[in-house]
Formats: sequence, structure tokens, C-alpha cells
Amino acid sequence: MDAPSMLQVTRHGDGGHVVELALDRPSAMNAINDQIAREITAVTADLAADRTVRAVVVTSTHEKAFCVGADLKERNTFTDAQMMDHRLVTRQAYRGVLDLPVPVVAAVEGYALGGGMEIALSCDLLVAGERATLGLPEVGVGVIPGGGGTQLLTRRVGWSRAASMIFTARRLGAAEARELGVVDELVPAGTARDRALELGAQIAANSPVAVRNAKKAMRLGMGTDLASGLEIEDGCWRATAFSQDRAEGVAAFVDKRVPDWPGR
Repeated sequence: MDAPSMLQVTRHGDGGHVVELALDRPSAMNAINDQIAREITAVTADLAADRTVRAVVVTSTHEKAFCVGADLKERNTFTDAQMMDHRLVTRQAYRGVLDLPVPVVAAVEGYALGGGMEIALSCDLLVAGERATLGLPEVGVGVIPGGGGTQLLTRRVGWSRAASMIFTARRLGAAEARELGVVDELVPAGTARDRALELGAQIAANSPVAVRNAKKAMRLGMGTDLASGLEIEDGCWRATAFSQDRAEGVAAFVDKRVPDWPGR
């Protein structure tokens, strides 16, 4: 008999263009075990291939935890070979979120620690409730952030702020996380999901071709020099400017109506 799924996938809005991916392992505060990592990989692969998806919102069914990180109880049973196999599985899961071609919004309530914070950092926007707690405590248990944390946090907040968090393994309250730039929007406790879904709907109202290409240009250009980045932007502009979405967008503007995006 198959184990119950540890993810809930829900489509929102007319057309179902906003997809909510809810972590659903409440008995362990969504700790990342082998099963949930494999499910994240499979679901994000499906979403990446689905051209009807315009935004993804990552949430949790647990009111006190977004995700507390790796399932250390499970890992404690692994041999070295099993640990390496699990490493490949978890890397695929984090990359599955990071590489989604549409904007991804994280809605964090409660604890987002270790791998849980790395899932949130893999998203493009991070909304947190005011009682959220975030941190990368891996060095305190003899490892380092391995789901992109050393790279994504540094890119988000700069070297010194990332170094302070990672080297000390300290946890941040939501207000401090917002001040440091870890969190993009701070909202009243219990409302992060609603706000993230609202952002998803705002994103989905725009041209899906334009939004995908804007994200592509930003992601690819981020690690290059300015001249290379501008060339990447130009390629993405050309891919957008001659699309059916561009023709519909201009026509809708002239006709003073809401665009009906072809998505092509």
C-alpha cells in the first residue's frame, strides 16, 4: 500500500493558473524525508512542463511550521551510501523549486529552518507572518546548508549578513528577517498564505510569456557582468516582443479591455 502523499496541490482562480503547493507532513512539522523530497521533485517537474501554470505558491498545512528542515531521525539511520543517495534526492527537490520557470512565492508561518528555509529561499518572493522564525542552523549539527542556502542567502542579503546567520547558526524573528532582506513582505500572523495567493493572482493576471521571460532574464543575468546580462535581456525581449501575448496585450490596451492571454 502506498504511503499517503506529503504534498497537497491545489489550483486557484479562473483557469487554475495559480498553483498552491502545500507541504503536508504535520506529524513531523514537514521535516524533509526521502518521500517528501521525491514528491517535491515529481510535482515541480509536472508544474514546469504545464504551460497553463502562471504562478506557484508554496505553503504549509501546519500552522506552527513551514518546514523545520531535514528529518535528522531518518538520516541517523542511513549508511554513508544511503546518505549519498538521499543527497541526490534532496538536491533534485530544491532545484525543482528553484528552476520553476514561473514566479514562485513562499508563505512562511512558524518555523522555516535549515532545509525549510532553503525551500523558501528557492522561491522568488518570501512572505512571512510576524511570528515566523527563520534560520540556517546546520553548522550546529556538523553539516552546512546544502539546499542552496550558502548561495541563495548570500545573493539575497550580501556576504556579511549571510555569514553572520550561517556561521552562528542563529535564528531570526520575522521582523529582523524583514529588516535584513531575508523576507520580502511581513504580514500579520496567520495571513501569509492569503497574501502569497494574492501575489500569485496579481502575477497570473499578466502575460505568461512576458513573466516567464522576465524571470529567465533576471535569473540568467544575475551571475554575469552587465554587458552579458543586457544581451540575455535582449534575447528574452525578442522572444516576448514577437509572441501572440504581445499582440493581444497591445490590442487589449487599444480596445480598453482586459487581455485574454494566449500564453504563446
